[in-house]
Amino acid sequence: MPNNFVFEKEKLWSRRRLLQIGLAGGGLTGAGLLWHSFNVQGKSTVKVPPLEIKAPAKEVANPMKMIREFDYGTLKRENGRTIREFRLTADTSVIQLSSAVSFNIWDLNGRIPGPTLRAKQGDRVRVVFYNQAGHSHSLHFHGTHPADMDGIRPVRHGSATIYEFDAEPYGVHLYHCHVEPVTRHIAKGLYGMFIIDPPTPRPPADEIVLVMAGYDVNDDNRNEYYAFNGLPHYYMDSPIPIYQNQLIRLYVLNIIEFDPAVTFHLHANFFDVYRFGMSRTPSEKTDVITMGIAERHILEFSFRYPGKYMFHPHQDWIAENGCMGSFEVIGKNA
Repeated sequence: MPNNFVFEKEKLWSRRRLLQIGLAGGGLTGAGLLWHSFNVQGKSTVKVPPLEIKAPAKEVANPMKMIREFDYGTLKRENGRTIREFRLTADTSVIQLSSAVSFNIWDLNGRIPGPTLRAKQGDRVRVVFYNQAGHSHSLHFHGTHPADMDGIRPVRHGSATIYEFDAEPYGVHLYHCHVEPVTRHIAKGLYGMFIIDPPTPRPPADEIVLVMAGYDVNDDNRNEYYAFNGLPHYYMDSPIPIYQNQLIRLYVLNIIEFDPAVTFHLHANFFDVYRFGMSRTPSEKTDVITMGIAERHILEFSFRYPGKYMFHPHQDWIAENGCMGSFEVIGKNA
């Protein structure tokens, strides 16, 4: 599909001095992590294999790849039950926010946002979490699970742990670090989407993930940059290609810290809202929705006419500083 749309606009820069900052995180020395054994919910001991430390440079943000990439884990059979296992590693990276500004972040599996994890309601989910990010971190999953799987205990640098629980209820959830200060740990990159599909699959659609986030580059508890899926302004220079009259199922998450709420607006169209993805029946039809921090929904729509259509928050300063994009609707006969 063509992808040649370029949006000309004047870039608005913050008057505050932009600094390349971040918490320093040393890499692990030696060949990898030691073997660790964990008691999962007091029932069985799971042994975590050593982590190999690799040196190649990371492509820390890849927004076009991320929109349709879902991690379904690895299926394993243990004690007569199927386990859906995911592996997440916290580390450090540098992201280039503009030609002049880079920013030190914490990443998950070498990327920001972290992988979009996906399971089906009732699946037994196991998340093996390694921490090599130079600071204590954890992973807290939204959803229903026992207290000892809640991810509020810090995991020290150079250590690993396991979270294991049944995936429930179905809906659009998220995961993030829960080590204090939680806002700072999330804002520096330790977050991702966690989708639990209903027992009966939803109708076929082109499924797309959009995660809204902000960057406070001078540590003043205010964001200077904003982005969909990691990189400011990306989808204005590289619109998301979709087909005319194709049902689009948009999984949208607002994880912008330091701003109490943002909106999501789609041009020249309306969408059905499935709040938190926890219903099979839309709650409303609109072209703009307000979302608080960590709020997420499924939005469904299709475009009747070919062309390029913008999407963005309706707060101008957020859109103009990076959280803006376009869909490029391609005619079926194109």
